[in-house]
Amino acid sequence: MMYNPQLDTFICVVEAGSFNKAAEELYISAPAVIKQINSLENSLHLQLFKRTHRGLIVTEAGKSLYRDAKYLIHYAKESLIRAQEAMRCHEEIIRIGISPMTPPKIFVELWPKVQKIYPDMKVKLIPFENTPENAREILAHMGKNMDVIAGIFDKTMLAFRGCDGTEISREPFCVAVSIFHRLAKKETITLDDLAGENLLLMKRGWSYYGDILRDDIMKNHPEINMVDFDFYNVEVFNRCENNNEVLLAFQQWKHVHPLIKMIPLAWKDTMPFGILHSKTPSVKVKRFIQAINNVKYMLNTSE
Repeated sequence: MMYNPQLDTFICVVEAGSFNKAAEELYISAPAVIKQINSLENSLHLQLFKRTHRGLIVTEAGKSLYRDAKYLIHYAKESLIRAQEAMRCHEEIIRIGISPMTPPKIFVELWPKVQKIYPDMKVKLIPFENTPENAREILAHMGKNMDVIAGIFDKTMLAFRGCDGTEISREPFCVAVSIFHRLAKKETITLDDLAGENLLLMKRGWSYYGDILRDDIMKNHPEINMVDFDFYNVEVFNRCENNNEVLLAFQQWKHVHPLIKMIPLAWKDTMPFGILHSKTPSVKVKRFIQAINNVKYMLNTSE
C-alpha cells in the first residue's frame, strides 16, 4: 500500500466514536485498535484523541487529519490502480467512460467488429457522475483515467472541451417531450409545431449546429420561447418532464428518462456522433480509431 493502513483504523475510530465500536466494525480486538492508534500518534508525533472518562474526544490535529485522510487514501488507491494499468498497457485495454448521458450501447454494437480486426484489444467500462466539473476535467484530460467516451460533438464543442472526436454516424436533432405532452403523439416535429412552447437549448457557444438552429429560430420562428441551460444531465430531463417543456436532444439519450419521448425534428442539419478522445491519443487508442474507421469503410462498401 502507498499509505499507512493505520489511517483506515483512525477514520473508523473517529466515525464510530470509540475504540470498542471501531473494533466491532473492523472485526479485530479493542486492544489491537488502541495499539494501532498509539502507533499512528507516535509515528506522526501528534495527539489525535483525548482519552477521558466520558469517552474519546478528537483533537484539533485529529480533526484536521480526518478531513484529509479520506482524500489521501482515495488518491493513493487511484494512483496504485493507474500504475497497475500502466504495467498492463501492452494488453491493449481501452477504458470507456460511461454515464446516463454517455451510454455504452454503441460499443456493444461496435466491439465484436473491432475485435475481429484486433483480437488482443480488451475493454474496461468506467462509470462516472455526469456533472459540469467532471465533464470539464475528464474531456480536457482524456487518456488519463479514461481513453474514450461516446457522445455527440461538433468542432465548436471539441474546441470548447479541449479534446478530439472520431465520427461514427450523423444524428438528426430531436426534441424530448413528456409522454403526456400535446406533441408526444407526433412522429416528426417541425419548428412550426413548437410555436408557443418553451424550448430548452444549451447556451450559445456549446455547439456550432446548435447555434445555427438558434439563429434560425430567432429569425424565422420568434413565437418559440428559447430557454437557455448550462449542461446536459438527468436534471434537465427531469425539468423537461416536470414542467412540460421541450428539450433539444438526440436519440442516443432516449433511455435517460422513462417518461420522456424522443421525436425527430424536421430540420436540415445533423450532428456527428462517435467517440471523444485525446487530441494526442495513445498508440492503443490510435489502433482503436483505425479499427472504427475500418469498420465504417466495410459497412459503407457493403451497402
